Amino acid sequence: MSDKIRTLLVGCGRISHLWLEESKKLEEIELVGLVDIDEDAAKACKEQFGLTDAVTGSDYLKMLDQLKPDVVFDCTVPEAHVHITLAALDRGCHVLGEKPLADTMENARKMVAAAEKSGKTYAVIQNRRYHKPIRAFKNFLVSGKIGSLTTLNSDFYIGAHFGGFRDRMKHVLLLDMAIHTFDQARVISGADPVAVYCHEWNPKGSWYDHDASAVAVFEMSDGIVYTYRGSWCAEGLNTSWESDWRAICERGSVCWDGGENFKAQVVRETGTFFSKWDDLDLDISETDKDGGHLGVMKDFLRAIKTGSVPETICSDNIKSLAMCFAAIESAETGNRVQVRI
Repeated sequence: MSDKIRTLLVGCGRISHLWLEESKKLEEIELVGLVDIDEDAAKACKEQFGLTDAVTGSDYLKMLDQLKPDVVFDCTVPEAHVHITLAALDRGCHVLGEKPLADTMENARKMVAAAEKSGKTYAVIQNRRYHKPIRAFKNFLVSGKIGSLTTLNSDFYIGAHFGGFRDRMKHVLLLDMAIHTFDQARVISGADPVAVYCHEWNPKGSWYDHDASAVAVFEMSDGIVYTYRGSWCAEGLNTSWESDWRAICERGSVCWDGGENFKAQVVRETGTFFSKWDDLDLDISETDKDGGHLGVMKDFLRAIKTGSVPETICSDNIKSLAMCFAAIESAETGNRVQVRI
């Protein structure tokens, strides 16, 4: 590999713009090509981001063979991820892809197996893991100041008027959004999913064709229970995009509003009906990860240079995807479902 990491970006829709903006901050990256089924979209990105030397095209396989990139950035729709990733890995490329990892668990397993066989790094840009408040929350729980985690709850309520394909989607909340929250739950708790019971419904007044609200109860490793309540059609008092959270531990609790506001209390004294508590502060100034998309990209590039394993490696991220599909299966069948990786 040369000093510059030759990178091909595939999929030049709106979601790619943040990737391109952040990648400009990484001196080791050379964007050699932009691909989209509508080549005009690729040309527009080339002009907008000043990528004067980048080649544009609409044929992904031809561009792979012509440009021989070291890395592929996959910004395509979920249904295309399996084709983009398998072709890139087969040609010896590392891949950093958009979330969710795949459109089905079957495809996800194919992609993980192909990455392991190729010896190349395939990671997913699960950018919310790299926000300071999430890392502060995780680090506070790991510190043990309020004992071991027993229960984790999240509320996600956003009245989102997207228009377009999302209004027609089945399982729109669980497929389109819950991957973020479920992955946050995994990083905050440090636990993996075991089983789930989920109920979906479409409330009166919903502008979606199918179920846009859900409640899920996950059994996690270490005996932790994680509950998710969410809706895409909740008008008023919206939560943040990162959800509202409460963690209940053996000797206290902590709440997080999804922004920079935390409240935490630890038991000081017991023996009466209500215990006596002390307030605790959380420090978000120093965390082990930071930077959103840029942070994920830096970890990914470090991994391909040093052989380290990025936090969002596909073999781990598939566990978050499995939570989505297990929740959907439970909602469809009305049964408790094992989370199968």
